[in-house]
Amino acid sequence: MTSHNFFTVRHLRAATIATFAAVALALSGCNSGGGPGGTDTASPAASQTPSATPTPTPTPTPAYVPASASGRAQNVPVPVLPEVAKTETKEGLEAFARYWYATLSYAYETGDTEKLGQLSGPSCVFCAGLKDGVSAAWSDGRWISGGKIETPAVSAEVVKGKTAYATVQVVQQAVEIRKPDGSLYQDPTRATNTGSRADATFGASGWMISDLGLIR
Repeated sequence: MTSHNFFTVRHLRAATIATFAAVALALSGCNSGGGPGGTDTASPAASQTPSATPTPTPTPTPAYVPASASGRAQNVPVPVLPEVAKTETKEGLEAFARYWYATLSYAYETGDTEKLGQLSGPSCVFCAGLKDGVSAAWSDGRWISGGKIETPAVSAEVVKGKTAYATVQVVQQAVEIRKPDGSLYQDPTRATNTGSRADATFGASGWMISDLGLIR
């Protein structure tokens, strides 16, 4: 951050210019005729130094605060779709699967399921169930603490003429649904570490999850 340093230098510079101008005016008054040896020649105007243009100070990114019994999560980072996830390739589906689960995690933390719905096809019953479950948990002034999801391992298979799919290790924190006063709405859902298979299709808008299920 440089804004405070710039503010100080700017004001010191202004004070210096003001002092210089005051001295120049005083000297001009003493030498403007009336006394022996005085002349009527006006003192040359002091050259003005243009003020420096302030350097814009970057706006700091608000700190992420996870949800707790004290309140909802704040400033949750919004998942960003990687460029490779826009390609119909093995690497593209792997990146998309990670993005899909990051979007699900974001829904748990914020209650915003809109993007999750856009990434899930109408045939994905499990996807719809997750979306509806999150929406219900966040209704009537409630919120979710915990529930954050990570995907340590993702492996995809994309073969022409076959259903593309990704095998995903899904690690999720315990889910706590909080009432408006911060107390628990129900018993927490325990933390999990499971495997899932996500079938996907690639179309004009990119990848979309068409089916989702746990690997038993």
